[in-house]
Amino acid sequence: MSVTKRHGNPLVLALGGIFFAIFAIFAIFAIFAAVPQAAAQGGEPSSFAIRGARVVAVSGPILEEATVVVSRGMIVAVGKDAAIPSEAWIIDGKGLTVYPGLIDGLTDVALLSAGVAPGRLAAEISPAHAPQPAASGPEDRPGATPWRSAADEATLSDKRIESWREAGFTTVVAAPKDGIFPGQAAVLNLAGDRPGGMVVKGAVAVPLSLNPVGSFRSFPGSLMGVLGYVHQVWLDTEWYKQASAGYAKNPRGQARPAYDRSEAVLQQALDSKALVLIPANNSVQIRRALALAERWKVRAVLYGGQMGYETAGEIAAKKIPVLVNLQWPEKSKDADPDEPPTLRVLRFRDRAPSAPAALARAGVKFAFYSGAISAPKDILKAARKAVDAGLAEDAALRALTLSPAEIFGVADRLGSIEAGKIANLIVADGSLFAEKTKIKIVFVDGRKFEIRETPKPAEPTKNGPTGEKPAEEFALPMAGGAQ
Repeated sequence: MSVTKRHGNPLVLALGGIFFAIFAIFAIFAIFAAVPQAAAQGGEPSSFAIRGARVVAVSGPILEEATVVVSRGMIVAVGKDAAIPSEAWIIDGKGLTVYPGLIDGLTDVALLSAGVAPGRLAAEISPAHAPQPAASGPEDRPGATPWRSAADEATLSDKRIESWREAGFTTVVAAPKDGIFPGQAAVLNLAGDRPGGMVVKGAVAVPLSLNPVGSFRSFPGSLMGVLGYVHQVWLDTEWYKQASAGYAKNPRGQARPAYDRSEAVLQQALDSKALVLIPANNSVQIRRALALAERWKVRAVLYGGQMGYETAGEIAAKKIPVLVNLQWPEKSKDADPDEPPTLRVLRFRDRAPSAPAALARAGVKFAFYSGAISAPKDILKAARKAVDAGLAEDAALRALTLSPAEIFGVADRLGSIEAGKIANLIVADGSLFAEKTKIKIVFVDGRKFEIRETPKPAEPTKNGPTGEKPAEEFALPMAGGAQ
């Protein structure tokens, strides 16, 4: 006995299948349309509104009880009556202050190369390089790797990124280090899905170090050798530019100029108006750097600048910006107690934090950088020392925000709170330079990062936090009976 399965109307079944397929397609599109808003922010939307906060725009007057609207990585509105999109997450800004994200004006944070010490540049390190073979010609350029690019070496795996961000730094001007021409600096944001997304602008500057390479017997093994070497590189670069242009215009019957990687890269950098960063910290170095900038005919920026209190007028006359190192000079922990410092050294330690105020009075554009500071929380502490030494708070804030953006040519996208700029913001519970102020939220490229407070360790009791005697009480006496 055969059983015949009953079927419905074929036309109805076909139409039902079509409608089901169309519904499924629309559902999939709706899901994927919602994913970028949520997934990009780890489950949060891409729009935020900080409502009713004190807004320190830097580029304009301070706004009280204002609203900052962020959408898809950009600041879209700022003001008391700023319209809030319906999809935006609202952050209650009552009692909070919104600042632009801080910029570290020169560092190696967020780069693959982990050199001598965190945040330290080769130009500030005492030379201790192994001897190198002597240079034999223009193609043999010791200490010159200008083709290295911070934009190419950017990485999200640098553990310092999170600590810098928690201290309010959303952007760094990162530069390779080691060597006389170590590579080209780039402006990087401290967040992203991949390293390429960190790059705000590449090839913004060519940093120099004037530290000798190798031993005194090898070239350039002395300061005089380094200065002569750098000058020759600039001359070779200018010759290469002219020779290449002449050959390209009329190659017939002419010997082509030999390709030189250093000259080609430096020529391209100078043609694109990249800055040349010259180390200059004390008054002798600063005056020398001013003369070198004029001799080399480059767009110079000095970095170091801690004796600017003696040379501010001379710097202002040349209209050259300065990056001020915030690691103020102090007594070395390994200093010989039998060799007291000179009066000039003591004066330098005392007056260095007053250099920014002197530069500001002279009308010099300056910005701050972290130098060899390894704990980012100490960067703002160092800036407070400059404020205590006479620098106005708004000038100190500008030196950490808009001024570095202006110096490195990214003020059209960073450094202040304005509609149309990248949403790099700090939300704090008070004045940024007040000792007890805490940073609550940081935005980088519109991404929200809540800053978790580190719990304070429990106060030890007389017998220690666990009721046991502290370990120090069980320490053995040192040799000679001293405890």
